[in-house]
Amino acid sequence: MHVSRIFETAGIQDELDTYNPLIPDGSNLKATLLIEYADAAERGIKLMELHGIERCISLSVGEQPSAMAIADEDLERSTEEKTSAVHFLRFELSPTQIDAIKHGREFVLAVDHPAYRERAVLDAATSAALAGDFD
Repeated sequence: MHVSRIFETAGIQDELDTYNPLIPDGSNLKATLLIEYADAAERGIKLMELHGIERCISLSVGEQPSAMAIADEDLERSTEEKTSAVHFLRFELSPTQIDAIKHGREFVLAVDHPAYRERAVLDAATSAALAGDFD
């Protein structure tokens, strides 16, 4: 708030109302997806190619079933033609998945979109930090 020079009570409350939903509530993890291309022309093309990517992201822990991202609960960010460059994601987790996180099982984020497929195993330090969010 200091950097944005927001000092009025109403402005502070507006910021809190905007960003508090991004805080995990004990049964989920939340993330911001940013699709970044420095060149505006390339970005426009890629955002069309990646349409729907926000519904193709999953999180898995150990042998547990994957949790699919729930995207943009605050408002629809994509259009019929292209995805947005920013999405807010929530991964709702079962008690069994949370237990697997706490026990240090392999933690994987994956994207399975026709125009982009990627799988990333989180390192031990990141996995441990996220596990701490459930304590």
